[in-house]
Amino acid sequence: MESVRSEILGSRGPGKSFASATPCGKASSTNLAASAKFEQKLHGKVKPLQLSASGTSSLVHRGPVLKYQHSLAVRSTSADVCTTFDENVEGVTSHAVEEKVGVLLLNLGGPETLNDVQPFLFNLFADPDIIRLPRLFRFLQRPLAKLISTFRAPKSKEGYASIGGGSPLRRITDEQANALKNALKEKNLEADIYVGMRYWYPFTEEAIDQIKKDKITKLVVLPLYPQYSISTSGSSIRVLQNIVKEDAYFAGLPISIIESWYQREGYVKSMADLIEKELTVFSNPEEVMIFFSAHGVPLTYVKDAGDPYRDQMEDCIALIMEELRSRGTLNNHTLAYQSRVGPIQWLKPYTDEVLVELGQKGVKSLLAVPVSFVSEHIETLEEIDMEYRELALESGIENWGRVPALGCTSSFISDLADAVVEALPSASALTTRKVKDTDSDTDMMHYLSKMFLGSVLAFILLLSPRLVSAFRNTLQ
Repeated sequence: MESVRSEILGSRGPGKSFASATPCGKASSTNLAASAKFEQKLHGKVKPLQLSASGTSSLVHRGPVLKYQHSLAVRSTSADVCTTFDENVEGVTSHAVEEKVGVLLLNLGGPETLNDVQPFLFNLFADPDIIRLPRLFRFLQRPLAKLISTFRAPKSKEGYASIGGGSPLRRITDEQANALKNALKEKNLEADIYVGMRYWYPFTEEAIDQIKKDKITKLVVLPLYPQYSISTSGSSIRVLQNIVKEDAYFAGLPISIIESWYQREGYVKSMADLIEKELTVFSNPEEVMIFFSAHGVPLTYVKDAGDPYRDQMEDCIALIMEELRSRGTLNNHTLAYQSRVGPIQWLKPYTDEVLVELGQKGVKSLLAVPVSFVSEHIETLEEIDMEYRELALESGIENWGRVPALGCTSSFISDLADAVVEALPSASALTTRKVKDTDSDTDMMHYLSKMFLGSVLAFILLLSPRLVSAFRNTLQ
């Protein structure tokens, strides 16, 4: 999501209350006071995506971001042209309207029933972008995925049971797709919208197959992750790359990929709107600590593989707080990372540890902001609303609130539609290029000691006779 996300986590204990899902995954605040009515606002300028003449894509934003070397290159139709996009998008040209345009929304996916949990976890851990084994040991990918998914399934089922027996992610993503289709119509663009999940139905491969059947002539790929990570957008894009290698239709199909969009003004202002709304629920809004909680990734993704996720996340928080300050909201804020799993080091600081520290420092009012999620799912409904809320209250924080995920917020959906319109002119045929396999070919012993041997040792230590028996039964 992505790295190993808390779609796999179990609950630490029963929570006392949590955000209840409303249409398109919007959630009501868990604050103790009543919520006030709030009108969403539509905002103007956005930061554009650029396509360089050399064929590689880069994002314009207001902060330093490490560039992860992708396995996809865009072949420009003109070697001398650098294409940029108008920041004020009113609509599309008649040529674009004549195209049979498709938009592919990419997301993680989640088990819809408790029986889906174990196979969903297997799909997650079988992804080499989730457990990044060196080439020498990649034959262990599927057996290790089977072992881990079998071990984690019982605890994960408890988590999903606590939020109704399954993930709402597919339903919410379908609602976002319908809202996006309508928003594009308002901008004079008729487009077919497809949903492709990485680890559960409808799989990315299914969506791509339907795109081919529908004879789409131009495609925009839009991952529903604001910030780019190897293990979220990168993993889904890799699936597309593999299909392009094998399928002549997709090899020649003009495609534009929006790799990340956290820096867009429409997204930033939509997030600021939601935060402002929830702050008004507190009796003393100016005293509230704004607590951004982002899903984590293993630290080695950033240090060894060049994942830009941490830099983009920090840049994202800076942009949101800059927008809030421009409106006169001067609250203190902090950023932490949730959902770590296993013995290796993840991005710090950790959400659970920071909550305890804030309570010890005397913070009494806290507003949690799930900044890396645009729809409600287990990481918001169970991990934040139950586990972290309970931990915060136990640590001395008296007033707890949580900003809902963006869902189908009108200003957010309108901005996604603008992003699609802006991306269309850059659509061109994709070609693959060989990327150096830094994980397995460089500093092998260092990588093994940090990423593989330590993890395998931990899994062995976690095994119990009951687990071994359960695992053996699943193989029969």
